[in-house]
Amino acid sequence: MAIENGDFVRLNFTGKIKENDDVFDTTYEDVAKDAGIYVDEKTYKAIPIVVGGNHVLPAIEEAIEGLEAGDSKTIEIESEKAFGKRNAGLIQLIPMKEFKKQGMTPVPGMQISSNGQTGKILTVNGGRVKVDFNHELAGKDLVYDVEVVEVIEDDEEKIKSMIELHYPSPNMDLDKTVIDIDGNVVNIQLDEIAKFDQKPYMDITFARFAIAKDIWSNMDFDKVNFVDAFEKKDIEADNEEDEE
Repeated sequence: MAIENGDFVRLNFTGKIKENDDVFDTTYEDVAKDAGIYVDEKTYKAIPIVVGGNHVLPAIEEAIEGLEAGDSKTIEIESEKAFGKRNAGLIQLIPMKEFKKQGMTPVPGMQISSNGQTGKILTVNGGRVKVDFNHELAGKDLVYDVEVVEVIEDDEEKIKSMIELHYPSPNMDLDKTVIDIDGNVVNIQLDEIAKFDQKPYMDITFARFAIAKDIWSNMDFDKVNFVDAFEKKDIEADNEEDEE
């Protein structure tokens, strides 16, 4: 069945810079290692998305419409439809004293965050530091090799795929997540390990909202409940750990 807007799919991909064929992102472990961009903490596998859900570049979503599970496609994306053109106004000179206030020693190549933006230090010259707040791929034409691994049809699997996308956790077992569908209401009880997640509260809240939003927007449900059920055995086990 041909992919349409709103479908839940799993994709493998490799993203390259067109001008030099350098790989900057991939879902394949062997490709990441060969390109020198392998990250130990990252899980390399096909990612779940909703077509039209802005989980990947819109140009990729548009290009896979009409494909079917098992299909592959090479997509060329001009910079304007990728991460935008480079903006000279996003290259700023910041006084060295601002870094000293934060106890930082700036060096070229260092990544910094300021006012919600991430930038890369280009040069350090006397009392001034030049920082580029453009996206690292701004101004670059890109090429994506994309493979449609699966079109997800089952409602429970669709919901689990959004949990996998928005609430990644190496210790959480999705097979232990309980999905209860009651009319137009979805009740989600995550794997018990999620009860003791060390993520900041706001990160957890945002992840749950993102899951719920994708369910509302792309499935026939109006309400999503996240159920945190604590049983006596959980409390006793937690107390035993505190005593140790």
